Amino acid sequence: MEVGLILKIAGIGLICGVLSQFLSKTGREDHAGYVSLAGITIVIFMLISELGELIDLIEGVFGIG
Repeated sequence: MEVGLILKIAGIGLICGVLSQFLSKTGREDHAGYVSLAGITIVIFMLISELGELIDLIEGVFGIG
């Protein structure tokens, strides 16, 4: 796993956390939930692509497929 990927995930978490807190304080809890959900979705899609590369690497090492 690259350090850049970890920093991207941390950045997304930080931005979503700040926006979520701001929206919660201004009385828009539903929007804050959407921001959190969007952040989680983006991170999951980033990790799915990395997981695909990991599976390809494991298949290559063990000669599967």
